[in-house]
Amino acid sequence: MDDKITTSWKGDLTFESLNPNNSKLTIGSGGNEEDNISGPKVLMLSSLAGCSGLDVISILDKMKITLTDFKMNTSAELTDDHPRYYKKVNIEYHFYGPHLDEEKINRAVELSVTKYCGVMEMFRKFSEVNTSSHFHNLN
Repeated sequence: MDDKITTSWKGDLTFESLNPNNSKLTIGSGGNEEDNISGPKVLMLSSLAGCSGLDVISILDKMKITLTDFKMNTSAELTDDHPRYYKKVNIEYHFYGPHLDEEKINRAVELSVTKYCGVMEMFRKFSEVNTSSHFHNLN
């Protein structure tokens, strides 16, 4: 096994995971904004965006592409029947900066989506994944 986490019940519908780097993550159901608790399915979407985002930024850095900002909007549609899982996922990549090289940026996204992002590959096992890139040229 490469990764190991320990997840402990904290009462009610709340759990805390201790990750390999000793960071903690609180997972639960319900709760409110002050509780800083995320649901398991939403965390999967965060993992997907984070995985791909790390790839894209790393690749763009190697290509010497400079951005002023980069954001991803990830949305998903659940199945109707239990167990409910994401049957369709959309990821919008938003790039901001002056004189964006759209061809190189699209290549970086493509490499993440098709070659490097392991979380993306896992999602494709159970979900339709669609991606789109949006360029916001700032002068």
